[in-house]
Amino acid sequence: MCGIVGYIGKRNALPILINGLKRLEYRGYDSSGIAVLQPPDIWMRKRQGKISQLELEIEAENPAGTTGIGHTRWATHGAPTRENAHPHFSCGNKIAIVHNGIIENYSMLKDELMAEGHLFISQTDTEVLAHLIEYYYTGDLAAAVRTALNRVEGTFGILAVAAEEPDCIVAARRGSPLLIGIGDDETFMASDGSALVEHTRKVIYMEDDEMAVLGAENVTIRTLQDAHVHRPAEELPFRTSDIRKGGYPHFMLKEIFEQPDTMVDSMRGRLLIEEATAKLGGLEGFWDAIRGSSRLIITACGTSWHAALIGEYLIENFAKIPVEVEYASEFRYRDPIISSKDTILAISQSGETADTLAAVREAKRKGALALGLCNVVGSTIARETDAGVYLHAGPEIGVASTKAFTSQVIVLTLIALALGRMKQLSAEEGARIVNALGSLPDLTRKVLANVDVVKALAKKMAVHNHALYLGRGFNYPVALEGALKMKEISYIHAEGYPAAEMKHGPIALIDRKMPVVLVAVRDPVYEKVLSNIEEVKAREGWVIAVVSEGDTMVKHLADEIIEVPAITQCLTPLLTVIPLQLLAYYTAVEKGCNVDQPRNLAKSVTVE
Repeated sequence: MCGIVGYIGKRNALPILINGLKRLEYRGYDSSGIAVLQPPDIWMRKRQGKISQLELEIEAENPAGTTGIGHTRWATHGAPTRENAHPHFSCGNKIAIVHNGIIENYSMLKDELMAEGHLFISQTDTEVLAHLIEYYYTGDLAAAVRTALNRVEGTFGILAVAAEEPDCIVAARRGSPLLIGIGDDETFMASDGSALVEHTRKVIYMEDDEMAVLGAENVTIRTLQDAHVHRPAEELPFRTSDIRKGGYPHFMLKEIFEQPDTMVDSMRGRLLIEEATAKLGGLEGFWDAIRGSSRLIITACGTSWHAALIGEYLIENFAKIPVEVEYASEFRYRDPIISSKDTILAISQSGETADTLAAVREAKRKGALALGLCNVVGSTIARETDAGVYLHAGPEIGVASTKAFTSQVIVLTLIALALGRMKQLSAEEGARIVNALGSLPDLTRKVLANVDVVKALAKKMAVHNHALYLGRGFNYPVALEGALKMKEISYIHAEGYPAAEMKHGPIALIDRKMPVVLVAVRDPVYEKVLSNIEEVKAREGWVIAVVSEGDTMVKHLADEIIEVPAITQCLTPLLTVIPLQLLAYYTAVEKGCNVDQPRNLAKSVTVE
């Protein structure tokens, strides 16, 4: 992993490839490279570090060539060095490939190829593919790629070129996304639509175990078993303007401030005011199966897992259906007990998260109904689940998720509301929730207008190395999410806990140097949280509290407060999380961190 681009047409490939790689920077990477066909050779440059450094290296060369491939790498096998960066060459430098994914049997294949005299210069699993394709190459690149990939175990999204065949690029995928962009007498390839959208919105989504032979004017898709595939092109659901900063210094800040609008988009056409319920077209025909399930298993990773925890509270509260929340990365490896009476709901912003996709496949193997909640149209999880719901949050470029989280929580609320109204939730209670959802965008704007208070707090937070985040009930997952945001982008070690658990261990850490961030809104456990604040203050902890507007009791206890408007209890996470997103953002800015591309992180984790 992490990003792939390709071009074949009549234009100079290099600037198109460079620009495409820049569009993929948000996914996270540590090295980059480009190969351009110049028959009878392949020109190639790659280096560790940012794409801007690669640009400087090739600035004076500007190689001509109308076919090329490029890659941004996030290190898995081998350190982030020039030698390990993609593209990788065969021995004779006549075949080049870029690859996302992991080749699990690369060691065995490497030993075989070395015994045949192949010389390796990197520590990557990817280089094995280049040599394996070369081993089978007899003048037909597509045939060689097909034969090679049928020996491969693992995941891949690859582009391959051969110096002897300058008029084609071969693409293939298994478990790692690839899109084909159709232009006028030119064809584009990428692992993400953001690299294509300024050239074309007409795309074909490749599916697992498919291979495409791409020319400037034609695209042929077949399976790795050589069966013909016909798939019409679709339109990307976003435009170039959606992936620009729009005057904001960072994508993350833009996306935080987009949340009033993305909340509207997530609810658009889905709230039925008169019926006091929600309508979700993607689940039509499946409601009986869902509400008849013996339990609902929600599986996700990272921020999506925190949204899932809120979903657990919502669904159990409204619909009285037992819910379990599972880390997707652990789910299939513990041989979970699943039956045809279960429903699994997989949450993934990208729809490509490898661990979550593996959990879906395991659950389907055991007979469960599989539902997906994704933001990216045409993503693998969206295609492989039986039914699902799109977030409609628009492209999320910042690696640290913000607007996707609130959209996930809203969609989970709509699912819980619809299920509840089908079971035991009264029309009066349903109407209260529907009306509260309708008020959310304006209340969110009110929270965002309080940004100067958070900026001032961030200056104080930036001098600390650790922080503790506490919450209870619906706001316990908010504490987890606030801590995750802080550690992701500011590199301050932050941990989230249920507030009542503080005295079972974390209280040992509290002193005057330990910031403690508490969500202390007026809800049924408000009095309990006041006691938790007293416990922190007794140990000289520095308390930042997110409180209900007009609160006076916490104000007298806490060192700092951030107010949020009052709203029905189940929706408080959608307001309380926003100050914590802003606190993480401004703290990271204060520390001079790269907010949109935090170190070691990738936007979409497509390897296990």
